[in-house]
Amino acid sequence: MARYILGIDQGTTITKAVIFDHDARVVSSESVANKLYFPQPGWVEQDPDEILASTLKAVSEVLKNSRITPEDIDAVGISNQLMTTLFWNKYTGEAVGRAISWQDDRNLPLCEELIASQGQEIIGKTGTHIFPNNSGTKIRWLLDHDKSIQRGVARGELLYGTVDSWLIWKLSGGAAHVTDLSNACLSLLVNTHSLTYDDQILRDFGIPYEVLPELRSSSEIYAYTDPELFFGARLPIAGDIGDQFAAVFGQACFEPGSVLCNIGTGSSLVLNTGKQLFPIGNGVDSPILWTMEDEITRGIGSWANTSGAAIQWFRDELEIIRDPSEAEVLANRVPDTLGVYFVPAFAGLGSPYEDAYARGSFFGITQGTSKNHLVRAALEAMAYQIRDSFEAMKKNYGADISEIHIGGGGSKNDFLLQFLSNILGIPVNRPVIYESSVLGAAFLAGLATGYWESKDELVSLVRLDRRFEPYLSQEQREELYQGWQKAVSRTIGWLKK
Repeated sequence: MARYILGIDQGTTITKAVIFDHDARVVSSESVANKLYFPQPGWVEQDPDEILASTLKAVSEVLKNSRITPEDIDAVGISNQLMTTLFWNKYTGEAVGRAISWQDDRNLPLCEELIASQGQEIIGKTGTHIFPNNSGTKIRWLLDHDKSIQRGVARGELLYGTVDSWLIWKLSGGAAHVTDLSNACLSLLVNTHSLTYDDQILRDFGIPYEVLPELRSSSEIYAYTDPELFFGARLPIAGDIGDQFAAVFGQACFEPGSVLCNIGTGSSLVLNTGKQLFPIGNGVDSPILWTMEDEITRGIGSWANTSGAAIQWFRDELEIIRDPSEAEVLANRVPDTLGVYFVPAFAGLGSPYEDAYARGSFFGITQGTSKNHLVRAALEAMAYQIRDSFEAMKKNYGADISEIHIGGGGSKNDFLLQFLSNILGIPVNRPVIYESSVLGAAFLAGLATGYWESKDELVSLVRLDRRFEPYLSQEQREELYQGWQKAVSRTIGWLKK
């Protein structure tokens, strides 16, 4: 048996490749930055070929630096940014234009039309709110506005996919056009009850079946890597899952009631509900977390569009910091924000507000405000957004939540996790391997090939690094949170005329 598993996490701003051993320890890890394009206000795009190139570069580097040969890899698992949408030619393999990022809101007018005309019907079928993030409305926008895609679809030449579909298709030399239900469930195209594409929605959206990827489980062999592209190796691609749900799996949150907060470019709060489908409401969704053989695991999910992206903005545009790690240093230089609140609604507000018209703002700035206060406010904003999701989730779930697990790049920040524990009033658990998404993809691939025998085995491999306990009083906690809610209220509907 081969000795290692390769996990790939293709995120919005970073592509990671990580080699894990049988004890789920990181043997080697490499990251490659991804570029975003902003051609118009509210538009966010990526180049599909650059996504593929960053993936191959990350894999190449991790193999070279670890001195592990591809033949020593048992399987490849892929997690990816949810809902980013693209088309490509099934004969030439060439992408048609840029991918539309999940952060893009150009389809907002279409979403509003759907909400007004058939919103409750779609929401009831899909378990998902209608919001510009959804890939289905992005497809519809492209079919309405991009003539090259219109013609290509009409001629039967094009395939659609989210980033997982694109990577699996390319890495396998076009052998598989697939996606898993965790990626597909937020598209608005999948009926959450039948676990199939919904005929009526496809007709209403004008999307032909032929362009859509085949729906598969999250853990099975979809295809094998093309040796000509993949470093001379023919390896099983055996794990496919959306990044936020991969993080839940990577932390072994297998029991109903367990909660995972993943903090990356955006952030998510996901609660495992087992087989039970909870009705959508309170601004949260009811996604499919993963499927395995005859097993389906559902959840309650809530999303914030901007988390780590705010820190990247401080680095790239404001040039206040040179590296994201500096944010914690600056935040710790001051005892509080001096009354400053930051609402990072760069691409609107996600759950539970679902307001694409909101935009980012600072509140409470005075002459005494320093860059330290601004950075601290940005980190605190990440925690406040999670608190928003937390409160909405509790209403839907109907039970208290006693602790949460944490993952993603943001979990490296001790200041953030302590403040999060304080503002939630419950413990926050950080694992040794905080990049939970890539570990989840690796776990799923390894289960498919027999590298790991069962989920029970995986539970023993997830190790705790630190537990953050709250120390703020209830009065302090609520006073801070009320200030945040006041700031958010000022941003709601900012772009509306």
